[in-house]
Amino acid sequence: MTTVAVVIVTFNRSELLSRMLDGLAAQTHSPDAVFVVDNASTDGTRAVLEARTDLPLHRTHSTDNLGGAGGFHLGVQQAYDAGFDRIWLMDDDVVPAPDCLAVLLSHGGPCLMAVREDLGGRLVEKSAVRFDLRNPLAIRPKTASVDSTWPARADLPAEVPIEVVAFEGFMVAREVVEAIGLPDPSFFIFYDDADYALRARRAGFPIVAVRDAVLVRQLDFNQQHDLSGWKGFYMYRNLFVVHFRYGENLLVRLKPYLVTLGVVALSPVRGGRGEAANVLRALRSARGMRSVPR
Repeated sequence: MTTVAVVIVTFNRSELLSRMLDGLAAQTHSPDAVFVVDNASTDGTRAVLEARTDLPLHRTHSTDNLGGAGGFHLGVQQAYDAGFDRIWLMDDDVVPAPDCLAVLLSHGGPCLMAVREDLGGRLVEKSAVRFDLRNPLAIRPKTASVDSTWPARADLPAEVPIEVVAFEGFMVAREVVEAIGLPDPSFFIFYDDADYALRARRAGFPIVAVRDAVLVRQLDFNQQHDLSGWKGFYMYRNLFVVHFRYGENLLVRLKPYLVTLGVVALSPVRGGRGEAANVLRALRSARGMRSVPR
């Protein structure tokens, strides 16, 4: 019988985490283990986890904030070392429908993605149907997502091939981890999931989103961040890393330099010195991350 472990990374969102755990406890197919990596939360996260006796929890309370990337690296390693057949990666702000895990386990693919909707039932699955690393003029490589291609869940095929995922409902078979290793913790936040999906596909593992595996997102998507702040550094740095590692031609691999030049040139009229400093620092840092981790 196939065994499955859930890996959750959380940081200071105890109320959302509690709802997420309620969703796991209500699954028609119970997970065999739930590995929770608490990224040095300072709210009531520890108490929430200690109170749960209805789930096979394995808790790790990090003394430092490892970021989402570091948390998933640690959690996947723990689940893999424990010998589970499949590993289901989950953020703390989603709630799976009661049959979500059962639906995923009924599919035999090596890489599966649950399909997200918002609290109103609207399709909000941002996984990339097309992630273009061939066209140097594509400023943002994600040129089509599930929710930009289909208006509603009912319009989706039963399985949708996708190129890049989010670590919110992404399930991998053990053989995938054996082949490509663990999520790269050096990303800290942003693009660690894209990197992992690209590694999986390049190793020959197709990824499909499963229409009937429903995951409900508790918060609205907020993908607009202050590019002059600390998140801006990681957004630029990690986007550049993806281009350096997986760009399909020289022009795409040179695109980080062109983006940096454009941001610095336009900084007096848009992001100011903070964004210019961020993008320059991001480019320097990204050059040191060009090698795919073994």
